[in-house]
Amino acid sequence: MVNISARNRHELRRLCAVDLFAGAGGFSEAAKESGIQVVAAIENNQNACKTYRANLVEKKPNPPKLFSDDITQLPVEKFIKSAGIEPGCIDVLMGGPPCQGFSTHRIKDAGVDDPRNALLLHYFSYLNALRPKAFVVENVPGLLWPRHERYLNKFYELAAEGGYEVLPPQVINAKDYGVPQNRKRVFILGFRDKVPYRLQWPPAPTHFAPESEEVLIEGLPAWRTASEVFSLPIDPDDPNSIHMNHTPEMVKVFESTPLNGGSRQQSGRILPCHRQHNGHKDVYGRIDPTRPGPTMTTACINPSKGRFLHPTEHHGITVRHAARFQTFPETFIFHGGLMASGTQVGNAVPIRLGVAVLKTITQALQDA
Repeated sequence: MVNISARNRHELRRLCAVDLFAGAGGFSEAAKESGIQVVAAIENNQNACKTYRANLVEKKPNPPKLFSDDITQLPVEKFIKSAGIEPGCIDVLMGGPPCQGFSTHRIKDAGVDDPRNALLLHYFSYLNALRPKAFVVENVPGLLWPRHERYLNKFYELAAEGGYEVLPPQVINAKDYGVPQNRKRVFILGFRDKVPYRLQWPPAPTHFAPESEEVLIEGLPAWRTASEVFSLPIDPDDPNSIHMNHTPEMVKVFESTPLNGGSRQQSGRILPCHRQHNGHKDVYGRIDPTRPGPTMTTACINPSKGRFLHPTEHHGITVRHAARFQTFPETFIFHGGLMASGTQVGNAVPIRLGVAVLKTITQALQDA
């Protein structure tokens, strides 16, 4: 058990964090790469826990203590005691409650009363007990829709009551930080007492549009593209080198879909629903390797759910391809099978984006 107190935290000379709703460990992996020690993490999905444990706990020095529990059923006092945490000595509380209730794919008022939305508010029992110097929440842009206004207002109200100053929510695109994926997410950042004077928020972009002044004149890096994801071979022994097995009928459709960005319409595939409306144009579409990839969703290994068809081969992308889009290390292995692994990848915070966010926070805390 790691006992985090003011004294030994100073001896470690590393900032420390707790990861709530940790999933497969995207934020925890980003913290590790940022030099932050994750002390404890909570995740109730058992497949995600297997992945987290295998990559971030087993045979690792000073590993996080993983709680495979439903956060609503785990008393915060029990968590603090078991994790050996002294309230007030955690630097960063990170993690986003499950976001599907706020998803932009939902229509009309779907999601307004989704029980998962209440987890955003339950978060505060942990925040108030742990008293971290800072907290960061990640969620989908749908969180900012008017239909969810009361939840967001309650979040800010509870933060203020707890003594936290919270910055306005920021929509950040992962492609601006070296992630080969067009992925927008909302980040909410708060600090105990007051915001550090030297904080730069949101983080300064590191990558830019190819035609931008930053790239053409200043020589800064352009957005990374999907070509990087597919240019490296995948080890056949990689357990995540798996994709969906498609029917012969679907393989023929894929064969007739133009390479490198071809769409369903070009393949001639028309479903009954497509006769009703002209939406969902990206389903069964190929990924364009010349641009940042599409947002990796929880169904990212299924071409029927979006533009998730391999650029040149006649099948959906593999779990390893999806993990590369999220900038996970090649050594990071997802467990639980194809569908479960795809869900874990889609739910994760991209590693490079997580690093950009956490480095901005830790720099501000160290300079304060």
